[in-house]
Amino acid sequence: QVQVVESGGNLVQTGGSLRLSCTVSGLTFGDYAMAWFRQRPGQERSGIACISWIGIDTSYVESVEGRFTISRDNAKNTVYLQMDRLKPGDTAMYYCAPGASAYCSGAWYWESKYNNWGQGTQVTVSS
Repeated sequence: QVQVVESGGNLVQTGGSLRLSCTVSGLTFGDYAMAWFRQRPGQERSGIACISWIGIDTSYVESVEGRFTISRDNAKNTVYLQMDRLKPGDTAMYYCAPGASAYCSGAWYWESKYNNWGQGTQVTVSS
């Protein structure tokens, strides 16, 4: 049984930083790409960052590129999301999920490509 646990969310002021963590158990972590998603109030969950199995390849959506950095530590079964220069528009529940393969393939940002989810961690950015 795959378990996903996100942590690190908090209330932060505009321009601040946060580091989210996500630990996965129940699968061979290093065999899979990992993605971070977020769900803003009233919106669907959508992918924002993805990292390949060994961490060499990363992908970001335009709204976070240059501000967020995804990384992973396969020895700890953990993926991270460093978020800098946060904006009120980043307020959302953040989730991570293991991909279906080792790489961030096309349309990696589609929720329907992922099957295992945690409870998420709330990030609130005040203006």
